[in-house]
Amino acid sequence: MTQPAQPKIYHIVHVDRLPSILAATELLSDATVVAKVLGGTTVGMNHIKERRLNDLTLQSHPELHVGDCVPFYFCPRSIMLYIIDRGNNPDLAYQGGQEPIIHIEADLYETVAWAEAQNLRWAFTLSNAGAYYFEDRADLNALSEIDWAAVNARNWVNCKEGKQAEFLIEKGFPWSLVQRIGVYSNRLYTQVANIIQGEAHRPQVILQPDWYY
Repeated sequence: MTQPAQPKIYHIVHVDRLPSILAATELLSDATVVAKVLGGTTVGMNHIKERRLNDLTLQSHPELHVGDCVPFYFCPRSIMLYIIDRGNNPDLAYQGGQEPIIHIEADLYETVAWAEAQNLRWAFTLSNAGAYYFEDRADLNALSEIDWAAVNARNWVNCKEGKQAEFLIEKGFPWSLVQRIGVYSNRLYTQVANIIQGEAHRPQVILQPDWYY
């Protein structure tokens, strides 16, 4: 599968973290969330988050830890969401299932242009940025190195590494660049719509069960 003409990026988060995102007017890196002790449910694996915060740096920006960045996938229905849905991984403290998880969608090129205008570093990885062996790039001309067939695969048993490619942006990602919010159920649709109803920027909320397991 060829590289999409207008790649989108996706961040998954528990719906109860949405109010703190709106209060900050941005999605924040794990390093900032930890430092500020922000409210909301953490859905990742703690030992991997610690590794991203303390051990893993980018080849393209050697002084920048993965945990200093806001992470995005290049697809919805990620492997991490599958782990959340199954709820049987001993390293996952969160056991609330996939329904409360929302997908925040943005445009890759628009995000990179914004980051560069703000002098913020960014990169993308060819596999899971929580592993010790990932490769990263900070050049949009290298996007063809991503395994786009794996990224878009619904059966990813034989392409797990490529499926987990990530986009990383340092410090924070502005709420104003969020284009859509994908949700699992009508209940979540109503909940998200109510949370963002007073905001100056209200991304489209879409019922998108095929983004889930």
